[in-house]
Amino acid sequence: MKLLLLAILPIVFASLNSQNPEPKPPSASTALTEQEIHQILVDRVDSYKKSVGIVVGIIGPQGSKIYSYGRLAADSKAVPDGDTVFEIGSVTKVFTSLLLADMVQRGEVKLDDPASKYLPASVKMPERNGRKIALIDLATHTSGLPRLPSNIHPKDVSNPYADYTVDQMYAFLASYQLPRDIGSTYEYSNFGAGLLGHILALRAGMSYEKLVQTRILVPLKMTSTVITPTPEMKARLAHGHGETLQPVANWDLPTLAGAGAIRSTVNDMLKLLAANIGLTQTPLAPAMKAMLEVRRPTGVPNLEIALAWHISTKDGEPMIWHNGGTGGYHSFIAFDPKTRSGVVVLSNSTNGIDDIGQHVLDTRYALAQLSAPREHHEVKVDPKVLDSYVGHYELAPGVVVEITHKEDGLYEQLTGQQQFQIFPESETEFFLKVVDAQMTFEKSSNGKVTGLTIHQAGRNTPARKTE
Repeated sequence: MKLLLLAILPIVFASLNSQNPEPKPPSASTALTEQEIHQILVDRVDSYKKSVGIVVGIIGPQGSKIYSYGRLAADSKAVPDGDTVFEIGSVTKVFTSLLLADMVQRGEVKLDDPASKYLPASVKMPERNGRKIALIDLATHTSGLPRLPSNIHPKDVSNPYADYTVDQMYAFLASYQLPRDIGSTYEYSNFGAGLLGHILALRAGMSYEKLVQTRILVPLKMTSTVITPTPEMKARLAHGHGETLQPVANWDLPTLAGAGAIRSTVNDMLKLLAANIGLTQTPLAPAMKAMLEVRRPTGVPNLEIALAWHISTKDGEPMIWHNGGTGGYHSFIAFDPKTRSGVVVLSNSTNGIDDIGQHVLDTRYALAQLSAPREHHEVKVDPKVLDSYVGHYELAPGVVVEITHKEDGLYEQLTGQQQFQIFPESETEFFLKVVDAQMTFEKSSNGKVTGLTIHQAGRNTPARKTE
């Protein structure tokens, strides 16, 4: 799942089941009509205000089809299509693990090789109980490395990874102590995926971008997939937007490129799907097959992790997928190996669109229950009441919301993120302006503040006050 509030990380996994707790029963037909797909996009853009522009691509044995709706930017009349360029965020991890699988096929690396084998001798990798982190651990998010390194301190929070250096990455590795045994537990790690991309580039003796181009993009004829876009591609770039559809900056990930740096189009991503489901024959077929043969549990029912790909199972049928997101974009790619069909959804807003891709591929997965944004109006609250909310609220182990009171009001800060002001609409209810998120402070019968609940993206997440 994404971190709550304003995430500063490339996309993270979100369980299909968590978004759709009440899936539709199996149906004799799972195909949506063109009008139904069009209406889904119209609703998402016009009614629910969750995106500015969305493009959906569908592929199967009978061919492919592109659906799109909206605009390239809020102030533009240009409409998106299959050649519109989007940041694809963590879908980049599929490319990174495909590189790994291909290098295994070529005999250049082994899955169980220690990551340290391909790093400079001066780099100290964390170990635990005599075991070293292997390449397979990085690709399956079971390395024990955290979601993000603690030494990311961006000069520009609108482009948070742009100034994170290789030296900083090495310094973090040298200082980090693994909290659990390697290989024992799934924990999604953007840092681990970025490190894997870095290691594979070192092994190949070229940049990550050049490695992706040489080993994947050229064989699959994906001519509109890059990290560094050309002027011509920039002209086709959809502008990114935040949760409330405010324009945001593009992201650059020079050091952690393997975690989320790629930009692409629906037409190009359909070529990747066609190769994965066997509609086109490519030299990467053995590597693509091998990616799915390696599986580890995630701790989520009916969900496994392969090499980057997540595999959800419903009624015995698998859906192989990955999602992605940056500060202004969201992406989803999935396929059904049995029906040899697949879907790609790209959006120029950070709001989720995974449910659209799931539903289009298999209607047993329901669309998210959404509503139009509600207007919030600020009211005055006694400063003494605001003082009572100051403190730390634990969302999860190591993830804390800190509430502070300044002259102009209350501020919240989530672990690893910047500080944002929250505005009262009642004595206990507050809202953010930078994202579509709200907070409710909880009190005991004697008036003592005991916790808060974050309301965002249809979820209510409680946090206990610890101090």
